[in-house]
Amino acid sequence: MTLTQDTAAVPSMAVLQALPQPILVCDEDRQITFVNYAAEAFFGASLSVLVRQRLDDLIAFGSPIIGLVETVTLRRAPMTEYRVRVGSSRFGDERIADVFASPISDTDGRVALLIQERTMADKIDRQMVSRGAARSVTGLASMLAHEIKNPLSGIRGAAQLLEQTVSSDEVPLTRLIREETDRIVGLIDRVEVFGDERPLEREPINIHVVLDRVKLLARNGVARGIAFSEEYDPSLPPVLGNRDQLIQVFLNLVKNAAEAVERTQKPEIRFTTAFRPGVRIAVTGVSERISLPLEIVIEDNGPGVPPDILPFLFDPFVTTKQNGSGLGLALVAKIVGDHGGVIDCESRPGRTRFRILLPVASGAFDASTQRESAI
Repeated sequence: MTLTQDTAAVPSMAVLQALPQPILVCDEDRQITFVNYAAEAFFGASLSVLVRQRLDDLIAFGSPIIGLVETVTLRRAPMTEYRVRVGSSRFGDERIADVFASPISDTDGRVALLIQERTMADKIDRQMVSRGAARSVTGLASMLAHEIKNPLSGIRGAAQLLEQTVSSDEVPLTRLIREETDRIVGLIDRVEVFGDERPLEREPINIHVVLDRVKLLARNGVARGIAFSEEYDPSLPPVLGNRDQLIQVFLNLVKNAAEAVERTQKPEIRFTTAFRPGVRIAVTGVSERISLPLEIVIEDNGPGVPPDILPFLFDPFVTTKQNGSGLGLALVAKIVGDHGGVIDCESRPGRTRFRILLPVASGAFDASTQRESAI
C-alpha cells in the first residue's frame, strides 16, 4: 500500500488536514486508508502506523462505531452516533465523542468518520452546573448561620451547666452534647463560607510561587512522606487572583490526593503547569468569551474516583470519604469560579487528574495573546 494520497483518493486534502476534528477514512473491509493530522494526535499514532490498521483494531471491541460503519456502508447514507466511547488500550484512554459517518461515494464502500470529542464541553457544562449548585448552597448558608447557630449556642451552654450538677455517670452524656454541638457549628462554619460574597483583593500572582508554598505546607503536614514531582512551564504569565484563596484551593486538592494514595505503593503527587491557547468559555454578564490559557494539574496515582460519583464530584455534599462532609471540592469549585476559571477531574485506577484552567492577569493579556498567535 502506498502512503501517497492524491486529491482523487481524498478530495480537498488541504481542507481535511486543516480541520481540528479527527477524520479517518476506511474501505469496505474497514481497512484505514486515510487519517488527518488531528486524528494522528487523537489516537497518538502516525499516519504510517494507522493505515496499517483495520478499524476493528483501532477501536475498542464492542464499540458502536463498528456497527455505525457497517450500517452506513449498507445504506449508503450518513449517520451519527452521539456520546460514544472512543479509545483503545493500544492508543490511550477512552474519551467521549460524537461520531459522524458518511459514505465517500455510491460506487465503493469507503466511509469517512469525523470525531467530535465531547470531553471538554461536557466538563465545562458540569462546572457551570456545579457553580449553580454552589450558589444554591449560598442561600442555605445564610439561613443556617443566622437561624441555627444561636440556638446551638444555648444548647451548648445548657450542657455546660448540667455538667456541673449531674452525677459522674451522666457527665459523658453532657460532654457528648457539647462535642456534637461543636461539630455541628464547625459544619455550619464551613457551609457559611459559600455565603461570603465580599469582593476579593486580587493581584497578579505567579502560580508557581503558590504551588511551591502548597508543596512546602503539604510536605510538613497532610502529605508527609509522599513523593512530589513537578513539570512547570516557567514562562507562564501571572494570574489575577487572591493568594490565600489559591493556596486554599491547591492545598485542598493535595490533601485529597494524599488521602487517596495512603495505601498505594510508591505514592506520588505530581504538579504540572502549561499554557493551553484556544480554550474559551462564555460567562454570564460578559459579552465576549473569556480565554483560559493557564492550565494547572494536580495528579496522583491513587485508586481513582468511583465512576458513578465522578460527574457530580464538585456538587455540595458529594463525597467518597466515610466521614467527609462533601463541601471541600464544592468550595474549591466556587473559588476557582470566582477567579473566572473552571476545574475538571479525570480519573481511572492509578491516575486521577484535577485540572484547573485560569485566565491571565489583564496586564499580561497582550503578552499571552502574542504567544497564542505564535503557537
